[in-house]
Amino acid sequence: MQELDIISEKIRKNFEAKNAARDSALAASRELIRHCSLSIRATHRAEYAEAAQLLVRTREIAAQMKAAVAAYPDLYFTGYVQDGLKEMAEAHLVHVLVTGATIPDPDTLGVDYAAYLNGLGEAAGELRRYSLDIMRHENSEKVERVLDAMDDIYSILVTMDFPDALTGGLRRTTDMVRGVLERTRGDLTVAARQEKMEKTLREFEERINAK
Repeated sequence: MQELDIISEKIRKNFEAKNAARDSALAASRELIRHCSLSIRATHRAEYAEAAQLLVRTREIAAQMKAAVAAYPDLYFTGYVQDGLKEMAEAHLVHVLVTGATIPDPDTLGVDYAAYLNGLGEAAGELRRYSLDIMRHENSEKVERVLDAMDDIYSILVTMDFPDALTGGLRRTTDMVRGVLERTRGDLTVAARQEKMEKTLREFEERINAK
């Protein structure tokens, strides 16, 4: 049975190496998602330089994560690796959509296309949050620009009519974006009407006071 002992030892070493790669990638994915969350938060707070620095770090962590599982394609396509890449795409897209910078290409980011598109959809959800913050400061024109970006995102996602096995469940993300877009458009309509009403009241009060 010496042959079987040799074979089992080879398999054991492979499993040990694969398990170590899995643990390393899982830890990197968690760190990656944490940095992406911090970057998105910094973007919402208009701390754009800090957000950009965090994005640089996310690319470094993503590279480490991908290197850890490079020899194991099945690990690369596990949920935690792809989720980390999706979060990285989302963080980058939120930053450029808010700041008006150039939208990064998925190949440049090193993100799979399905993860990129799902990250794009998640970014639309963050844009709604950003829009609500703007509305509180009565800047409806800026909200309209953000809404246009959300509309563009939805227009792209809705054309990706492929099986979920290829797109990573993009259909659910697209449905979410549609709901977010409709709610944000409704919020903007209400805010615009209120802004117009308040302006009319101010002008009326100014005319009364001028008499």
